[in-house]
Amino acid sequence: MSLKAGIVGLPNVGKSTLFNAITNSHIEAANYPFATIEPNSGIVELKDERVDHLVEIFAPRRVVRATFEFIDIAGLVKGASKGEGLGNQFLANIRNVDAICHVVRCFENPDIIHVENTIDPLRDIETINLELIFADLDTVNKRLGKVETKARTSKDKASVEECNLLTLLKSQLEKELPLRNLEFTKEQTLLLKSYGLLTLKPVIYVANVSEEDYLNLENSKHYQTVVEYAKKEHAEVVAISAAIEEELSSLDEEDKMAYLNDLGMKETGLNRLVSKAYSLLSLSTFFTVGQDEVRAWTFKNDMKAPQCAGIIHSDFEKGFIRAETYRYEDIMKYRSEKALKEAGKIRSEGKDYIVQDGDCLLIRFNV
Repeated sequence: MSLKAGIVGLPNVGKSTLFNAITNSHIEAANYPFATIEPNSGIVELKDERVDHLVEIFAPRRVVRATFEFIDIAGLVKGASKGEGLGNQFLANIRNVDAICHVVRCFENPDIIHVENTIDPLRDIETINLELIFADLDTVNKRLGKVETKARTSKDKASVEECNLLTLLKSQLEKELPLRNLEFTKEQTLLLKSYGLLTLKPVIYVANVSEEDYLNLENSKHYQTVVEYAKKEHAEVVAISAAIEEELSSLDEEDKMAYLNDLGMKETGLNRLVSKAYSLLSLSTFFTVGQDEVRAWTFKNDMKAPQCAGIIHSDFEKGFIRAETYRYEDIMKYRSEKALKEAGKIRSEGKDYIVQDGDCLLIRFNV
């Protein structure tokens, strides 16, 4: 299941430095606007200690962890919705991601220029959010122009319902509010998918703070500004210091843990960001296990067993018979599948079974 989060923000807020740390790549992180033009892409493994514990039990020949793709998108400037800077390209790249990681500069540094010459997280957030709102309003108005007349003259039911939905969207956007705060019916949600609207995408605000503020967030006025703004949107905030994260990414695991201990931290900011992005999209993990391979698979919450089987291979979904299932917690307790069987902990689940996070599955199928 290929999932993407786009890293967005104004130029020179730390997007590319963060991306370097996330992927341990070394793309250009220059001190001038538009250092990133073509979007860079990097795959990140989800840190999940359950995989490590399953490996201890099964000693497989191969281990495959769940992954998440991050896209570093060119910095946006005011007027992007009208094509300013790299606006059209920026907006097109955002349409292709599942979630947005909005990096906000919350540190002072006279050696790193800011396109507005001052540090103001609230202004920066609103600049980008307004450009996304304006782009969506343009999309909605164009579509409304096509269906409004038909809805009025023919009274076609589908056209009337679409017209009503578009009118609702337009009203929200004209108030300069994102669409993700609205609630939609299942039918409306299906229709919305065809529009490619930007402000429907879930957002995590990534507050890029100084090294000093990272260890004392309560006293970071810029960080607290982002937190207060995010509360109004019911959005998540992750504080990171891109400089620290990039340094951590260059260390081996032992040195990394020692550095984290020195900082008084249990995990990197990047791990928190990846986990937040995972949960933001209502994702969970199931496992396939054995001596050949231990593998983590990403699935959407509330997926049924045949759909999850299809993530492994389309033939598994087409010919699905049943899923032999047990819980991760049970294999940790009993330590072998033989012991699980004897304890009656392996279940046979059919087509209506809703897969749970931490399930270990063996798919039975026939094509």
